[in-house]
Amino acid sequence: MKKKNKKKRASGRTDTLIGPGSEVEGVLQCEDDLRIDGRFNGSIESQGCVTIGEAAIARSNISAREVIVAGKVYGDVTAENKLTITTTGQMYGDVHAASLIVMEGGLLHGASRMDQQTSSQEAAESTDAALPLKRPEAG
Repeated sequence: MKKKNKKKRASGRTDTLIGPGSEVEGVLQCEDDLRIDGRFNGSIESQGCVTIGEAAIARSNISAREVIVAGKVYGDVTAENKLTITTTGQMYGDVHAASLIVMEGGLLHGASRMDQQTSSQEAAESTDAALPLKRPEAG
């Protein structure tokens, strides 16, 4: 006897959409997921996942929990968790993420920096340990 899973999955759900043929300029701040399939110029800050669709062009600095690039991004990206550049994705700018995935065919033209994910409490406790050590030959 099979039990039905009554929990609805939120994956695949997009809360904000800039559709194909749309062009938006400005500062976009949202708490949930965002998908861009048109053009966007400005800056994006999201607590959720930002997806740049295959035909999309974003001339924008992006800061989000997770970022998926399937189109073109011109600007810097900061992903709290993961940045994924798909096979059609083109990223022109610097990236900072806990996890970076560039699929075969994807393009990253810029510098990348990866940090381990830590909670704010762990980061505060390890501040002293993170200070650089003096090398004896440095005087």
